[in-house]
Amino acid sequence: MWTETSGIIGVGYEGHDISSFIHHLQPWKVDVLVDVRLNAISRKKGFSKTALSAALADAGIRYEHLPVLGNPKDNRDGFWAPGTKAAGFAHERYRELLLADSAHAAIHYLAQLAATEHVALLCFEASEACCHRRLVLEAVSAEASALSRT
Repeated sequence: MWTETSGIIGVGYEGHDISSFIHHLQPWKVDVLVDVRLNAISRKKGFSKTALSAALADAGIRYEHLPVLGNPKDNRDGFWAPGTKAAGFAHERYRELLLADSAHAAIHYLAQLAATEHVALLCFEASEACCHRRLVLEAVSAEASALSRT
């Protein structure tokens, strides 16, 4: 879902400092980074909302936070164990959360945004296999397909 002028990818900051993270984004020509953490705070220097937004702005990247797409703390453990029963339950619960009107509106917004700009979805985990952002990307892809049929 990535073209020369638009699209969406997922990124995690695990294993990065703020400088290497921004350097990692540059080849993708990211226009906007959308934070899908429930709470945009981090013990890792540079990755809390205010500091991250400022560092991205210095690199010419807009920052947006969509907490409505965050994964509740009590649903995270299953994501860290891909392929397990716990993962299945966690994924199903998160997919149910995406059915809420507010989450669907955010998915719709992301699909429209990705039609015209390079968008990176941010969460902590380096591997999308261990992160809810994979499910957000799937939902955005499905929404983009639905929009293109209308």
